[in-house]
Amino acid sequence: MHYFTFAEKDSTLYEATASMNAGLDEILEVRKDVNSTGTTVDVSRILIKFDLSFISSSIVSGLIPPPGSLPASSSYYLNLFDAKPSALVTSQSLYAYPVSQSWTMGDGRSYDNPRTTDGCSWNFKFGQSDGRLWSSISGSGGTWYTGSGFEASQSFTHKSRDMRMNVTDIVNKWITTDTPNEGFIVKRSGSVGNTDTNQDEGSTTELGNFSFFSSDTHTKYPPTLEVVWDDSSWNTGSLSALSSTELEDTVIYMKGLRPEYNEKSIAKFRLVGRARFPERTFATTPSNLTVKYLPSGSTSGDGTFYSIKDAETEDVIVPYGSGSKVSCDSTGNYFNLRLDGYQPERYYRLCYKVVSGSGTSDETQQYFDEGFTFKVYQ
Repeated sequence: MHYFTFAEKDSTLYEATASMNAGLDEILEVRKDVNSTGTTVDVSRILIKFDLSFISSSIVSGLIPPPGSLPASSSYYLNLFDAKPSALVTSQSLYAYPVSQSWTMGDGRSYDNPRTTDGCSWNFKFGQSDGRLWSSISGSGGTWYTGSGFEASQSFTHKSRDMRMNVTDIVNKWITTDTPNEGFIVKRSGSVGNTDTNQDEGSTTELGNFSFFSSDTHTKYPPTLEVVWDDSSWNTGSLSALSSTELEDTVIYMKGLRPEYNEKSIAKFRLVGRARFPERTFATTPSNLTVKYLPSGSTSGDGTFYSIKDAETEDVIVPYGSGSKVSCDSTGNYFNLRLDGYQPERYYRLCYKVVSGSGTSDETQQYFDEGFTFKVYQ
């Protein structure tokens, strides 16, 4: 299962305009601006927070396995979507840490004139009029926890790219310890106050500027926190498996696929695999009407997986993997989707991957993209 939750609040902290609030900007930035003589370096950092109440209650109820637990576990990814960054150098990293103090998003924009100073900024947690600084350290720019389990990172190249950062350790701290959830700070390596010239933020090396869509974007790319876990179940009843010969040339179709689903739905999607050319048999039921089950993901390497794409842009929303295993019951193969994490009024396309005979000379990997689409509506 892949469950998506949208940001509760976000903003960018700008060192160059240390009291300015940008809580309603459509873009989040991790900038680094170096003047022509290399004597002045100004950076920016992203703040972003997600409400974890549903996730926490679902872990208690057993719907979602705890992060890092065995044999079942959940993983967490911070997704920020590319908004045309500029002049990125080859090979660098962004880091995420848990913010250590509360903050107010504010309703300012970086292009406001006069500038809005109510809400978080480089210097202030709640705004200039409130007066409470992030830290007594000169030029603070936010504060965050450090140490084992408090850091996540992702490497980038000069090419434009979305961010999908594994933040499982940080979420685990929020859920299983008394560390309060005040959100993530996303930044290059550097110190409070940006005083360490040996780190990426403080050095005079020009690294370029990252831009990501914020929760106030008018596009379909707001930030999300993605939860991934294996929710597959396998109980075939009296069904038979597709044979290795049948799997060599399989046809996938769906039963009962509706054109639209409400965004509050938990929908069950059923799929059926059959041989393209069934063997001729002497029976009262046509062989192409007999339901057989596809390979199970319980066998190492083998399995049937689904992927979900945006039908218009081809963006992959759910990749093939451990969180997209197809299940089976006595009726046939299926999987469930929680649709409250999908953008309403969008069309999505279902694709499939079937792996059988993994690690043998008979191994097959087949991909199916047959135009199975559905719309999510409000």
